[in-house]
Amino acid sequence: MMETHAIRVDTLRERFGHRVKVNAPLAPYTSARLGGRADYLITAHSASELAEIITFLRQHGWPYLILGGGSNVLVSDKGVRGVTILNRARAVRFESGSPPRVWAESGVVLSNLANRCAARGLSGLEWAATVPGTLGGAVYGNAGAFDGDMAACLAWAEVLSEAGPERWPVERMGYGYRTSILKRGEARGIVLSAEMILRPATKEDVQARIAHFVQRRKLTQPPGASMGSMFKNPPGDFAGRLIEAAGLKGARLGNAEISRLHANFFINHGAARASDVQALMALAQKSVKEKFGIELEPEVELIGEW
Repeated sequence: MMETHAIRVDTLRERFGHRVKVNAPLAPYTSARLGGRADYLITAHSASELAEIITFLRQHGWPYLILGGGSNVLVSDKGVRGVTILNRARAVRFESGSPPRVWAESGVVLSNLANRCAARGLSGLEWAATVPGTLGGAVYGNAGAFDGDMAACLAWAEVLSEAGPERWPVERMGYGYRTSILKRGEARGIVLSAEMILRPATKEDVQARIAHFVQRRKLTQPPGASMGSMFKNPPGDFAGRLIEAAGLKGARLGNAEISRLHANFFINHGAARASDVQALMALAQKSVKEKFGIELEPEVELIGEW
């Protein structure tokens, strides 16, 4: 691995100009509205810009983090060292054929992509209409809902590896339940774009399925600022059921609370601290382990300086 050197802001600014923000708050860019500041923040508006920034940082041995929709992550109160890249690469292209496909850059909002497919009468991403975050995060973590996931619809992903941009077929992603070869750290790479396989349908049918999923989600999952599902469901059970059975629904530290509607969601009621959410996570894991002998595995990634 390349040696990490101290970041020189003048060198960053020489290459990227006023796009470089110093000591930038990250909470506004996360779905839970939590976390401290980034040493440096740069926004990428296309997959090519994203690749350019990452390649430059790699050449200098400078640490970096990619932030998309900011769901499924808990950013430390102490913030993130190095350069945080805000991924706003959002180009979308529909491709006719049998079957039809959609290509999109990794910063596109997943729910937006699902609704754009529906508007064209294309089926296959209905499940994604209720999933927070971006396509890149979904490809990275094999996001899913309502019996659908990325593994079932992905054709290939364009991944920036150490050797440069590569097209990885779905088989190379090593998908499992909410994980991939990238998330497990078995390979290093950044998702730049992806192509999904769709099915022809009617606009009315696809939109009706999305409406059904959205209604189900509203009835079972709490509103408010959260990271999404906190823990993976253990085999044959549900993390939310186990946390509720452990008596932790409504447990609160500061302004962070284990939801009273669904115990696998942790809510920021305003100005909560990431450390309080982390403490609630540890409490849930300890209680479920003691009562049921089950280890809850986080679905959320802790990032930054802890």
